[in-house]
Amino acid sequence: MIQASQAFPASGHLPGADAQAPGENERHWAASAHLSALVLAMLTSWVAGGAGVAGAGVVYAIKHQESAFVADHAREAINFNLSMFIYACAAVVIAIALVGATVLTLGLGLILTIPAGIALAFAAAGIAVLWLVCSIVATVHAFNGQPYRYPLSLRLFR
Repeated sequence: MIQASQAFPASGHLPGADAQAPGENERHWAASAHLSALVLAMLTSWVAGGAGVAGAGVVYAIKHQESAFVADHAREAINFNLSMFIYACAAVVIAIALVGATVLTLGLGLILTIPAGIALAFAAAGIAVLWLVCSIVATVHAFNGQPYRYPLSLRLFR
């Protein structure tokens, strides 16, 4: 199990980040990793988070050997957008199961599926707001040369 001291180093920098302050070019590339993920995901629909992963992935592929700061931010954007895509897929699977339960019980299951569907709608809206706000906050942090860790992000790409 990862302890808090391992996940968030005392230095405030992401693991592997340069000790010196990143230059303006690095900050722009790091911010573009978050911003490209945000723009591409919004243009292709929130559920199609694969575009967000691709946007940050392109920045990572171009700059990961040149700058640890840019690589760390791009990795964070990839992991977060991939996590949001996984959460959205899980919500769709649950929604299909709720519709199936309603159909299989000939409508009698509505007593349970309507409240569950409402809760699922609120959860999906919460995920969408979290994704939007965190992407904007990460872009600002990157532009200011600061490290950023997304909440609820699965660390799948290291």
